[in-house]
Parts: sequence; structure tokens; C-alpha cells
Amino acid sequence: MNDHPSHPRLRRRHLVKPLIGALCAIALAAAASTVLSGTAHAEADRTITSNSTGFHNGFFYSYWKDNGNVTMNLGAGGQYSVQWSNMNNTVVGKGWNPGSSHTVNYSGSFSPNGNGYLALYGWTTNPLIEYYVVEDFGSYNPSTGTTRLGSVTTDGATYDIYRTQRVNQPSIIGTATFYQYWSVRQQHRTSGTITTANHFNAWSRLGLTLGTHNYQIMATEGYQSSGSSNITVSEGGNPPASPSASASASPRPSPSTSPGGGSGGCRVTNALNPWNNGLTDNITITNTGSTAVNGWSLRFTLASGQTITSGWSATYSPSSGQVTATNVNYNAAIPPGGSTTIGFQATHTGNSSAPTGFSLNGTACS
Repeated sequence: MNDHPSHPRLRRRHLVKPLIGALCAIALAAAASTVLSGTAHAEADRTITSNSTGFHNGFFYSYWKDNGNVTMNLGAGGQYSVQWSNMNNTVVGKGWNPGSSHTVNYSGSFSPNGNGYLALYGWTTNPLIEYYVVEDFGSYNPSTGTTRLGSVTTDGATYDIYRTQRVNQPSIIGTATFYQYWSVRQQHRTSGTITTANHFNAWSRLGLTLGTHNYQIMATEGYQSSGSSNITVSEGGNPPASPSASASASPRPSPSTSPGGGSGGCRVTNALNPWNNGLTDNITITNTGSTAVNGWSLRFTLASGQTITSGWSATYSPSSGQVTATNVNYNAAIPPGGSTTIGFQATHTGNSSAPTGFSLNGTACS
């Protein structure tokens, strides 16, 4: 797809900051040391007024502008606020490095005077992709002038899906040509839950493939406008919902059922999304018995060479080999006939097979 000259988002200088590529290795190394432990360090509030990236109170942050007045205040945990005026383009936010298909909670206010986006925003490499899950926008709909590919219904609303292309533009690896993936929410909001995996899976069904995750932030973007926002972001909170997707491309085959080695009171299915050296797996646990499950541990074996780097809706230990996933507080109970979905992101060294040998509370699953 060629750039549309009438599309402000496509004709402007791209929002990505060249300096991020130089800092990426440092940020990734720092993230890797904390991603499984989830440790956050209490730090004083910080004010940012020039381009930079880093970590603050356990969250990755990114600040970029091309000119103008933009003041970002980093607060407790995943909180940040920003005010901007007399500028061309700015993007700031807090989140994770690397990103993943986890569940994201956010809340706060977003008040653009003109064009602006409130979105879950990130990058992958191999392939190089810039992506947006747009929750709210100002005077300009970012999908204007593009072709709608399909939709995904999740988290209480329908999102329209689009793909655009940037030709010889700045990116996290330097000047490059790359695609942008978009999910644009039809009903605007400034607080809620984003089940990120549902968007990634919907994109994948349309042939929109992601690569190895780089950073991911709950972003405030302003373009030739003024405004303010005050956003707090966190991970987890609600179990992923099963999305209802409509696409103009052929769907992927249905997720396969992993062998469990028995016919106990549980069934496990996988929705695996592999790429060159990584994968995500959404695992649905169904209680096929006649009594409720109250508190559970799901054991399974990862393929050789796989290592879990992050997970959602459960705690995972250890990160490789035979793994035990344990419920969190909101999904401990599974009624007869009911199910819950958990998931993780992992690296691999060539074997991207789904986990095997599932057992729930010691009973083998089918």
C-alpha cells in the first residue's frame, strides 16, 4: 500500500526517534533482568522535556518530540502525565521493553485540542512493524484514507483493522520501509482493559505478522495540536475474553488441541503464534468435570530451547523445561463446563512447538 498524500499521519515526519535504536540494547538488557521477577523500584517523580528513553518505577518510558513544548511527568508505578503545545509531533508513554501480548490495564484522562491519539503502541523487528491499538483520538481518525481489512470484537467494543506502509522513513533500526498495523476502537474511551493477544491474533488471521517484540507503551501522541493527558498503566487485571473476529482474508486453522495423555476432568487447547525466534501461546483450560475447580496449577512441558520471558493471567515457574502455571486471584475458580485463558511469551532456538503433557492439579488433561 502506498502512502496517501492526504493522510496527515502518513505525510508527516515519522514519530520514531533515531536515538532509540542506539539505546535499544541497553533497554532490552535492563528489561531482561526484571521481566520474570516483575520487580519495581520506588523512584522520585521525574520531569522530562527532551528526547529520552529509560526505566522509571519498574516501567519502560519513551519521550519523543520533533519540536515545540512538551513536558512529561513520570509518577508512581505506571503513571505519567504530559502537556504539549506549539509542536509538530510528539509521542510519550510508559509501558514495557520488550512488549508482549499480555493484558494491559489503563486509566486516566486524554484531552487533545486537535489531532492526537491515545493508543497501545509498539514495535517489532524481523519483520519491522509499527503497531497501534487506538483507544481514543482527537479531531482526526487515523484510519482515514486507508482500506479496512476486517475487525475484532474484544473488551466491550469492535475495533476496525487497517494496514498502512511507510516508505524510507525513520524507524527503530534507522531509515527503512515497513508496515503499520492498526486496531481502531469504534467507541472511544480513556480507561479500560486491552486484551492485546486478541488484536495480535486477529492481525495474524489477516496475514499481518509480527516479529520479535521491541518496546510497547500506552502512548499519548499529538500532531500539530495542543493538549494534555494523565495516564496510569499496569499489567494484568482481567482474564482475556474470547474475541469475535471478522476478516476479509481467509482465517487461520483452528487452534490444535495439545495431547494431554489422559481423559481427566480438564481439556487444554493452544493458540500458538510463532515467529523466527519467539512465540506467544494462549492456553485455554476447560473444566470438563462435574465439580468446580477452586484454585489450580497447570503443569506442562516446554519444547527444548524455549524459555518463557513474560506471562499473563498466571504465574509461571520455572521458565523452561517442565513449567507450572498457577492461578491468580481473579481466575482461581473454574465452574463445571467453564474455562479460563492464560498465556505466555517465550524465545526459542528453532523449535516453536506447542507445550505438551498438560495436567491440572495432578490430573492429565485431554
